[in-house]
Amino acid sequence: MTKLFVGGFPLDADEMQIAQLLGPYCDIQTIKIVRDRKTGKCKGYAFVEVAGEEQALAAKDALNGTEMRGRELQLNIVEEQQAPVRRPMQRRPTERPSFDPTRPKRPRRPLN
Repeated sequence: MTKLFVGGFPLDADEMQIAQLLGPYCDIQTIKIVRDRKTGKCKGYAFVEVAGEEQALAAKDALNGTEMRGRELQLNIVEEQQAPVRRPMQRRPTERPSFDPTRPKRPRRPLN
């Protein structure tokens, strides 16, 4: 599967309208419209998973820069990022001074 970024569509557009827009060019697997968490309003962009990279390129070539109800569409193929490999933290051996009963103690701070 390949993921497409679709931006610039009208804020009142829903998943069905985006599916109708992209449907002639690719087989859509999922559509995720990005919305504001507090208000639930559309932010004007979405991520669409399509069946293959060839279909994603066809949709991008056909629709990038076109208008949808007065707004210019932007389509880009999202590059999959690999999660960084987390390595366990290695502790360095610390040199702790051995206990010396003859060593003077540090003075305590006065309690105020």
